[in-house]
Amino acid sequence: MTTMTSSARPFLNRRLAEFGTTIFAEMSALAVSTGSINLGQGFPDTDGPEEIREAAVRALRDGRGNQYPPGPGVPELRTAIAAHQERRYGLSYDPDREVLVTAGATEAIAAALLALLEPGDEVVALEPYYDSYAACIAMAGAARVPVTLRPHDGSFRLDLDELRAAVTPHTRLLLINTPHNPTGTVLTRDELTAIAQLAVERDLLVVTDEVYEHLVFDDAEHLPLASFPGMRERTVSIGSAGKTFSFTGWKVGWVTSTPDLVTAVRSAKQFLTYVASGPFQYAVAEALTLPDSYFDGLRADLHRKRDLLGDGLRAAGFEVYQPQGTYFITTDITPFGEKDAYAFCRALPERCGVVAIPNSVFYDDQAAGRSQVRFAFCKKDDVLVEAGSRLRRLAS
Repeated sequence: MTTMTSSARPFLNRRLAEFGTTIFAEMSALAVSTGSINLGQGFPDTDGPEEIREAAVRALRDGRGNQYPPGPGVPELRTAIAAHQERRYGLSYDPDREVLVTAGATEAIAAALLALLEPGDEVVALEPYYDSYAACIAMAGAARVPVTLRPHDGSFRLDLDELRAAVTPHTRLLLINTPHNPTGTVLTRDELTAIAQLAVERDLLVVTDEVYEHLVFDDAEHLPLASFPGMRERTVSIGSAGKTFSFTGWKVGWVTSTPDLVTAVRSAKQFLTYVASGPFQYAVAEALTLPDSYFDGLRADLHRKRDLLGDGLRAAGFEVYQPQGTYFITTDITPFGEKDAYAFCRALPERCGVVAIPNSVFYDDQAAGRSQVRFAFCKKDDVLVEAGSRLRRLAS
């Protein structure tokens, strides 16, 4: 039975009218329906450390986190997050006033943008960007102003002059993602210095998405923007356990910042999930104390997987942009005589039995990413080898 209404007004809020089902849900469903290898959505196909999984089981059995945890997060995890920031980056945070646990980085992004933005504000964001950025900016009633990372010498680079020119009197906030999804770019010290100087000069807030902080390769180094002069008091830093420990379903993220900024973000966050992931918070607290050998091993393993998939993609005929971080490789399909990444990805499962993501959905400037396709390499070696073998059908 169809329910009739007295109004022709659409059900969906007009701020969200441009956003339908996420590309990740669409392509993952396509992988299932076609039995394809899913190199689209960025989740590992193996779990993280056994001792951390057992820590979650132990918390469940001991009744820790089975009821509502504290709104800011369990004290053990907040203390571990603060210790991690101090140990890795020399950043000192008060676990009681300057750390907030969230339902993954996605909620942290949403809460930060909803808290800090007013209708009419402008947000300068690097594109291509994670799709929730655009939706959260829209929900806050603000306007996004993209600054495009462009291919140069086999990777993607930021044009600092373009970034500076994008800032107007209406700019409230810079939204910075490094290591950058989907391009794999890791911003350099010089680039971050320039961003910090711009933020201080124009009195801008900055939200930094650093969920891939431990996944950097070659000579790249992750440098938190909050560690630069004048930035700690204006930066909301976002981290997450999912990518670092390969438990993406646990949805444990966090925010670190000043007491005033954390209070603002918490004010929005409490009306989103309120709290989440109780027992998993205790497990992540233990994960953050793992020795450096764990983080070094994770990075080395993913570095090897990057090269394994990259070689397969090149052999298949793709132009490959070498990522310095994350677990994604961006490619270009023009060597196949193709120009439409979305159409290419829709057809790829039938052609090769592989699912990927069209980068074009992460751009406001559709032409800039029209021929780019992203593959995830956080998979078992045999899966990556098989995917490369299947994709070589394109060469013939």
